[in-house]
Amino acid sequence: MAKINTGAAFFDLDRTLLTGASGAVFSHAMRDAGLITRSVPGEAALYELFNRIGETLPSMALARQAATLAKGQKQKDIQQVASSAAQQLFELVPPYALSVIAHHRAEGRKLVMATTTPYDLVKPLADLLKFDDVVATRYGLNTDGTYNGRIDGPFVWNKGKLAAVRTWSEENGIELADSYAYSDSVFDTPLLAAVGHPVAVNPDPRMILMAAARRWPVMHFDVPLGVAKIPVVNLELQRLLLQLARPAFIPYAHFDVSGIENIPANGGAILCANHRSYFDVMAIAVAVAKAGRPVRFLGKKEVFDAPVIGQLATALGGIRVDRGTGSDEPLLAASEALAAGELVAIMPEGTIPRGPAFFDPVLKGRWGAARLAKEAHVPIIPIGLWGTENVWPRSSRLPNLLNVTNPPDITIQVGAPVVMKSKTPGPDTKRIMSAISALLPEEGRLQRTPTEEELRRSYPSSYKGEPANESQRRPGSD
Repeated sequence: MAKINTGAAFFDLDRTLLTGASGAVFSHAMRDAGLITRSVPGEAALYELFNRIGETLPSMALARQAATLAKGQKQKDIQQVASSAAQQLFELVPPYALSVIAHHRAEGRKLVMATTTPYDLVKPLADLLKFDDVVATRYGLNTDGTYNGRIDGPFVWNKGKLAAVRTWSEENGIELADSYAYSDSVFDTPLLAAVGHPVAVNPDPRMILMAAARRWPVMHFDVPLGVAKIPVVNLELQRLLLQLARPAFIPYAHFDVSGIENIPANGGAILCANHRSYFDVMAIAVAVAKAGRPVRFLGKKEVFDAPVIGQLATALGGIRVDRGTGSDEPLLAASEALAAGELVAIMPEGTIPRGPAFFDPVLKGRWGAARLAKEAHVPIIPIGLWGTENVWPRSSRLPNLLNVTNPPDITIQVGAPVVMKSKTPGPDTKRIMSAISALLPEEGRLQRTPTEEELRRSYPSSYKGEPANESQRRPGSD
């Protein structure tokens, strides 16, 4: 008999389950319903301030006074407004929040929205999310169904939220030690400190310090786990760094980029490129920077295990691949990113070909990209890279950053989506590799015999293998 999970997952609403403040949505809905006839001066600025820095004592004082302002309004009118606003609020739930919710549901935990926002306003959204219950501030009612201007029970904020959650947990047989709590606000510290698994989500500046001091994990529901964001401005680190991935900032290479219009403006897609150099990631970054979208790279575990570089790769949303284990975990992480509408970059060859294989015009790839595209129902966008090895040959430990007077030419050509036609990934993988090959210059599609110097540059500096055996290497193996 399966063991019943005695834990719950408690989610704050504003800036946690939602990307911003719910108040703006409710305000517009009430105005459309005729329940509010005039705008509050500075209302938009207050919501923007809240979105930037989170809850403040003055904003919570106003929230407490909202019960008085609601006096005389009909509960059914507010509930109708909440129902009309629920879908708009649902669209503000970031993609990775949904996956966290699904994980807790699969593990058998109760899902509970714990918020200061009045119960009647948030219940329809909780129902859309299929939550089990809502712990929220409740307004008192008169016998005629109008609000009486008072709060019925605790004001669900700070210690009041913890008290309300404790009461709910006792009534529902839930152990806080087995439970999770997610919040952005430092004022939810009492609740997070009371559960066994506290998580700071999109933390406000004070919660950042609190989470660091208490060693609480930090998440952002609009980006994968581990991806860094800049506090206050709430900007993903990769978006900032992509501003530097522009030809003007890379004087040691000359870029010829075409076909950017083939990268979708939104929605999930897989970018598949050939692999010629350690500099390929930068070349792809130049392409996606022009498209204005961040991208999640699948990379070898050696990159993620390296000091400093590994932490940076994780912070930028990289997906770690440990080829020796045969684990599907990287593909699951990539699938989750695609479901969230993100770009994922894969080099089907798995690693840089070396020796004679580096000069083989027939590109050979592994099946992961084709399999992932079919399962995720997203397009494959082929990218042909050429010349990157002249910036950073495999025989060198570092790129040549000093060649600014005569920088090598790098061609980056993005092609039209590759249609997946086969029931099995093998033929589709060949189709992907052929599409990539077609984007290379003519010299990249012709068989030729490389010089000894060219062969030498294609091997790692520490290479001690037997060149005669290189033709037997499987794509993506070392």
